[in-house]
Amino acid sequence: MSHTYSSLKSTPREALGQSEAFLDFQERLARVAPIDRPVLLLGERGTGKELAATRLHFLSHRWQGPFITLNCASLAPALVEAELFGHERGAFTGADKRRTGRFEAANTGTLFLDEIGAIPIETQEKILRVVEYGRFERVGSSSPIEVDVRIISATNANLVQRCETGQFKPDLLDRLSFEVLFLPPLRNRSGDIRLLADHFAREMARELDRTEPPRFSNEAAALLEAYPWKGNVRELKNVVERAVYRSSHHTIREIIFNPFSSPHGSLPDPPVPVKETMDQQEVPDIFPDFTTMPLKSAVATLEKLLLERALAKSRHNQRRAAALLHLSYDQLRGLIRKHQP
Repeated sequence: MSHTYSSLKSTPREALGQSEAFLDFQERLARVAPIDRPVLLLGERGTGKELAATRLHFLSHRWQGPFITLNCASLAPALVEAELFGHERGAFTGADKRRTGRFEAANTGTLFLDEIGAIPIETQEKILRVVEYGRFERVGSSSPIEVDVRIISATNANLVQRCETGQFKPDLLDRLSFEVLFLPPLRNRSGDIRLLADHFAREMARELDRTEPPRFSNEAAALLEAYPWKGNVRELKNVVERAVYRSSHHTIREIIFNPFSSPHGSLPDPPVPVKETMDQQEVPDIFPDFTTMPLKSAVATLEKLLLERALAKSRHNQRRAAALLHLSYDQLRGLIRKHQP
């Protein structure tokens, strides 16, 4: 019995903006949309990466096919592979029936992988094979399944840096980045803040069944324009909707940027219990007196101690240990061989 996923079939909601940065991004997006190649969307949280991916799909030749999404950070690493590729009955504990994965559900359409930097390195290898050959196997099966899928991925992480630390496969990054589109943050979209705020205010008033459209006072509008918007469009939407909901008049004069600001003062932080962890027991923060050693011996001793600490903290996961030491995986392996007895 297969598992089904919902996919978009109707026209998506449009992004809104008139700034030069916004229009330049939309032009680049429209140019690459018909090209049947992977696209990587890079941008801060709240900049509208999923909306951009949806528009890429509907402007492509695959617009009548399914648009399947997966937030890779929302799943435990052990579940990502089964979610992407599906599994056979009995493939693991709890797999009581066959399940179709996202790749299979997206056949002839588009698969949007949000927060792709969170995908485990082992699963990245399998994604690379799908991108290169258009085939994969369900978890627990050796029978190949062929799919025709365009991948759009997104992240706010530095994937180039993750490649350098062994957390992301360089070959996969090469395949996913036929085009790289950078979503502009709201603070760089001059003139769009007021446009978006008015739009969100009208939508919220309609939801509240208010007949008179809301407007912002000059002071409130100035506050919106001056705010840095670290959460970008998503944060602006929340702030505006809250302001409309709390206002009893059609003119909005008060803007609450931080809903966690208590009128009764800040809550005290709970005491942090002091507990010795297993990692601290295994590798104490005690170093020998290097000033009494020859230089080569001191360097070798320090390398060995830092290597032991990183391996203990990563529970001997060598790729994580390499990331802790800011080394590549091959560099870490060389260090381990160097200090093996």
